[in-house]
Amino acid sequence: MTQDGSRVTRHACARAAGAGVSHPRLAAIVLTKNEERHIGPCLDSLAWVDRRVVFDSLSRDHTRDVARERGAEVIQHAFSDYGAQRNAALDAVNAEWIFFVDADERATPALAGEIRAVLAEPGSITGWNVPRDNYLFGKLTRGAGYWPDYQMRLLRRGQAQYERLASEIVVMDGAAGYLKHALIHYNYDSVAQFHAKQRFRIDFEAANLYRQGIHPKFHTPLVQPLRHFWWRFVTLKGYRDGLHGLRLSILLSYYFGYRRIDRRRP
Repeated sequence: MTQDGSRVTRHACARAAGAGVSHPRLAAIVLTKNEERHIGPCLDSLAWVDRRVVFDSLSRDHTRDVARERGAEVIQHAFSDYGAQRNAALDAVNAEWIFFVDADERATPALAGEIRAVLAEPGSITGWNVPRDNYLFGKLTRGAGYWPDYQMRLLRRGQAQYERLASEIVVMDGAAGYLKHALIHYNYDSVAQFHAKQRFRIDFEAANLYRQGIHPKFHTPLVQPLRHFWWRFVTLKGYRDGLHGLRLSILLSYYFGYRRIDRRRP
């Protein structure tokens, strides 16, 4: 059992303990839940790292089988929230540096070369932000906050910790840097998938607001969606993506402007 009461398989614990002997320089961790369609290509794009670990939230499909076929280690850990899952992975995987990649993301050869280069240079950087090329509904998206979409993903283990239940942030002992080459992110294939993922995340996002002391007033669910739409479509230039940007800004204003606030109403 882990400290938070979640189960880690005996097989996975043995792998993690054994890997601690060699202490690899760089380990890639892929968090998964029913990702059999994506996990193979994702792991293939990470063949250059010292160690590949699939940190799985008890998938019911063939995610673990595909991962093992690709030569990756598999650790099972029950999901409670996004931040806790990443912290559990940091605790479980022994390496000097950890590179977090989602199953629907791909590391390019250019990004691989850049990561090797920055890790070879001594310095005070504790964490590196990685930009992402986001494909939403099959379209490369440059507006509405989806470029450069920096994500703190390359971390020196032992000097970084995640906070918040969703939309996680990293607290580090040290400085942050920014990489130039992007992860490719196949974000949402369809509007139906967008709705399904947002419905799963929305309670975590609402809990974030509650913990920050943000409570809705009577008019908030009416005003906040309009503010969020303006922010996405105008301020963050969602209009650059035409009708695709308009639809995306409307969808995001509903979930982040209305549903997230409405879930915190008494």
